[in-house]
Amino acid sequence: MKKPLSPIETWDRRKFLTGLGLGASAFLTPGAFAEALQLTPQSQEGPFFPDKLPLDTDNDLIIINDSSTPALGQVTHLSGTVRNLKGNPLRNALVEIWQVDNNSVYLHTEDTPKDKQDKNFQGYGRFSTDSKGRYYFRTIRPPSYPGRTPHIHFAVTQNNKRVLTSQLYVAQEQTANAKDFLYKRLGKDGQKLCTTPFKPLKNSPANELQARWNLIIGHTPEDHH
Repeated sequence: MKKPLSPIETWDRRKFLTGLGLGASAFLTPGAFAEALQLTPQSQEGPFFPDKLPLDTDNDLIIINDSSTPALGQVTHLSGTVRNLKGNPLRNALVEIWQVDNNSVYLHTEDTPKDKQDKNFQGYGRFSTDSKGRYYFRTIRPPSYPGRTPHIHFAVTQNNKRVLTSQLYVAQEQTANAKDFLYKRLGKDGQKLCTTPFKPLKNSPANELQARWNLIIGHTPEDHH
């Protein structure tokens, strides 16, 4: 089994705050963070959560076990944080993602056509957040799926309880997003919270991408302790 990838060392609290439009005072003013943060919208799990998990379930979806053949597609470094409405990080929260391969086929046994499935793409991965609530995956930029705009499914579980089921959308897919029935249901505010740009990774000779999505969870099991 290959060793799980560690988060890219690009975490910078100042940049994180700037991205939220906040300053350091948010940590000093009671309630300031809570007022600024908005819950990540819930969405449908969809029919293709893996009905049989792959033997390799780590956070690197590009390489399966010790294979020397990578998956097809544009490599994307997907990262972010998981926090509650108070801005506190959720540590040891299990973040799961699943998506289609570069040929638009899910890992699920009922999805077709199986003859086109990229056998080198893991299709599913999971990662437990660190003490700062951070997660990281290496995957591919999702292509479209029949009837759907490009998206990545997310689930967050804490203390064996699913606390979020959602979907991440690609900001550059404006036309396809606008036609997607689930994207429409989010409304403008929800769409902003579930859409992020997939940007070129600086100095990447392989034209890799990076995407960041910070998740905000409502009530969690820990809130009752």
